[in-house]
Amino acid sequence: MTAFGKHFTIVVFGASGDLAAKKTFPALFGLFREKQMSHDVQIIGYARSDLSEDKFHAKISQHFKGGDEQTKKDFLKLTSYVRGQYDTDEGYKKLEERCQQYEKQHGIDKPQRLFYLALPPSQFTEVCEQIKKNVYAEHGIIRVVIEKPFGHDLESARELQKSIAPLFSEDEIYRIDHYLGKEMVKNLLVLRFGNEIFSGVWNKNFISSIQISFKEPFGTEGRGGYFDNIGIIRDVMQNHLLQVLTLLTMERPVSFDPEAVRDEKVKVLKAFDAISTEDIILGQYGKSEDGKKPAYVDDDTVSKDSKCVTYCAFSVNIHNERWDGVPMVLRAGKALDEGKVEVRIQFKPVAKGMFKDISRNELVIRIQPDEAIYLKINSKIPGVSTQTSLTDLDLTYSKRYSKDFWIPEAYESLLRDVFQGNHANFVRDDELDVSWKLFTPLLEAIEGDKNLKLDIYPYGSKGPKSLRQFLLNHGYVFDTPGTYQWPLTEPDVKGKI
Repeated sequence: MTAFGKHFTIVVFGASGDLAAKKTFPALFGLFREKQMSHDVQIIGYARSDLSEDKFHAKISQHFKGGDEQTKKDFLKLTSYVRGQYDTDEGYKKLEERCQQYEKQHGIDKPQRLFYLALPPSQFTEVCEQIKKNVYAEHGIIRVVIEKPFGHDLESARELQKSIAPLFSEDEIYRIDHYLGKEMVKNLLVLRFGNEIFSGVWNKNFISSIQISFKEPFGTEGRGGYFDNIGIIRDVMQNHLLQVLTLLTMERPVSFDPEAVRDEKVKVLKAFDAISTEDIILGQYGKSEDGKKPAYVDDDTVSKDSKCVTYCAFSVNIHNERWDGVPMVLRAGKALDEGKVEVRIQFKPVAKGMFKDISRNELVIRIQPDEAIYLKINSKIPGVSTQTSLTDLDLTYSKRYSKDFWIPEAYESLLRDVFQGNHANFVRDDELDVSWKLFTPLLEAIEGDKNLKLDIYPYGSKGPKSLRQFLLNHGYVFDTPGTYQWPLTEPDVKGKI
């Protein structure tokens, strides 16, 4: 796809909402600040709220990061606000006038327009219809960015696709999952396919298990009314964690061409086995052990007998030559003991004989916070000792790379991809369909079970008590206590280990 030139228009629908204020506009400002976006663009916020230009600027600028005051002022000069309804023509005609004025001013014969829908899914169709009717440039370059969730289940996802497909080509649609913009997720292809040391052992002959875990240290905090209809599976597992898993397990693309990458993601998704409802942990957080943090059902916005899942763990099996028989556990939860997203790839044990008891190698990819990749290896303890110790080869980004490196936020990275016309880190229509086919039966089974039993775990804990045994049952071997010290191994008293 062709990259945008110097002059183009960005329209952010839902400009008065939290998503636009906290993510979309700060991302645009970040790209402007780092000179990754033309300083001659036109940015228009569109919403129903009655906002003056000053109030609009104050709202979107409160979450800007970095940059001096002059940089912020220069960015805000590019932005303007249009008030209008989403389901009537009037506001869209104002947008068209703004676009035409800008394009005439700069002598643009082939308009370039980006429409960002920072809106609830219920408004996607009507806004897309109005864009096509009133603001679509037939001989220009059009890009439409759609935020997740892309449907609620397979049927709703297909309905959404059916309504949008006649309006825009697949090349014009960018379904944004911000996890695909995270630095460590974008690094997975290079890590896997750019290092023969990993490429040669990335299969069932060497790997015993894979875990992808998502942990949040906070609960719904007043957003329970929203979350109650979503649950942790829809919120992060069907999209974010599944995207990471496909990148970890897909075959090598023939090139970095976006369609080559997305082709391989779809192929591996089609090899996934159905998710078993008999082999799963479903939990909901209760009060913290000290009683200071509330249970999920203490939220005034949810029912006291809510069966909403705030913690889930299940195993995925991939039936192909590379992965058949390797358990892959996805787990995610809210109100846990820490905030962290990471991948753990554990390798099979070395042959017995000269080693009576030695730890397994494990590759850990920490996606957030504090991006890092480290490989647990066995090494002789320094000095006169003949014992082995589990240590690591550590690539922690903050230690290895200068602070002068600009690591873009996920939304910054993905918006830059949209400017460049790069679809590699966006969800294609057939990929979306296959992923919902995988998750919809699971969701229907859970939500259709009136007698669903949830494992209640304390706010601030590691999660349900059954988790450790669940991981053991799926091939994960825990380190023997005391065998792994990080980041520094210390000798015992008098220099002995």
